[in-house]
Amino acid sequence: MPDVPDTEALRPGQLLARGVCRHLLSHDFVTVEELVPTTGLRVDVMALGPKGEIWVIECKSSRADFQSDNKWQGYLEWCDRFFWAVDADFPTDLLPDGTGLIMADGYGAEILRMGPETPLAGARRKVMLQKFARHAALRQHAARDPAFRFTSAW
Repeated sequence: MPDVPDTEALRPGQLLARGVCRHLLSHDFVTVEELVPTTGLRVDVMALGPKGEIWVIECKSSRADFQSDNKWQGYLEWCDRFFWAVDADFPTDLLPDGTGLIMADGYGAEILRMGPETPLAGARRKVMLQKFARHAALRQHAARDPAFRFTSAW
C-alpha cells in the first residue's frame, strides 16, 4: 500500500481537495487531483460523474491564493461545471457570480451552490475522458511502483 500522508503533512489546498474528493464520491463522482487539461493549466480536482459529467474544482485556501489565480477562467472550457472549494473562513463574496461553491475541510465538504452547466462538445469530452483515464492510471502505477516518478505533465 502507498504511504498516506497525515493531515499535518498536507498543504491547506490539499486538505480542501481531500474533503472535496470524499464528498464527491458520496455522489458517485470519481476524482483525480492536479490534472493538466492543456499546457499552462493544472486543475486542483477534476471529477467524473456517473453520466460522464466533468466538473473542475479549484481549491482556494486564502484570499491571497484566490487573488493570485489569473488562470481560472481558462478552466471553464474543459468542464461541464466549475466550482470553487473553500473553507469556512474564506470570504466567499470574493468569488465570481456564475460559478459553483463548495465548502470543504480536510474531512468532507458540502455543495452550497451548483455551477452553471455548460456541456462540453463531444470531441472535447472525449479528450478529457482520455486525459482523466491516463492520469488515474499513472497515479495508480505510481502508487504500486516506488521507482516510478509521476508528474502531472503526463
